[in-house]
Amino acid sequence: MRVPTPTLENEFIKLTPLTLSNYHLLLPIAGQEKLVQYSPSDIESAEALKNYVEQALEKEMDCSAMPFIIYDKKTSRYAGSTRFMNIDYKNKVLEIGSTWIGREFQGTGLNGQVKLLMLNYIFHEMLFEKVEFRIDERNIRSRKAVEKLGAKLEGVLRKNVYLLDGFKRNTCCYGILKEDWSG
Repeated sequence: MRVPTPTLENEFIKLTPLTLSNYHLLLPIAGQEKLVQYSPSDIESAEALKNYVEQALEKEMDCSAMPFIIYDKKTSRYAGSTRFMNIDYKNKVLEIGSTWIGREFQGTGLNGQVKLLMLNYIFHEMLFEKVEFRIDERNIRSRKAVEKLGAKLEGVLRKNVYLLDGFKRNTCCYGILKEDWSG
């Protein structure tokens, strides 16, 4: 059963489905050098970004992902992308990941608003029981951000993902349970 990617919105941001007809709005952001240095994904060129979106849409078709484009209402600009991924409807668990926002939006509170909107939707609308985050061990900024949301470090997968530069990263696995979520 395919569940369509919803539009999520509050007074600060709007998340709409990422598609082949709107991904071009992210080209100026995605082209920022080493924006996703801790990720195995390549988005820096127009062709790479299109391929990235096509892969996300394939996962959306098989019901394992819901990709979003992030719009910042304060600046009236597109800021980046995020998604629900590795969606497990049977066990009511999913991951929030593949999140990247332009440098000019980092540290502004935008990412926190994105995560709050997504978490509230997951726990109160989808009625899921757990949300996971997987973060490069060296990405202290992202780790602190999910910890601030209440995510608990559940373990570290050692040398499990190759990055674009050939480095094999350790991945920190974080989780938030529905009963721990205050919203």
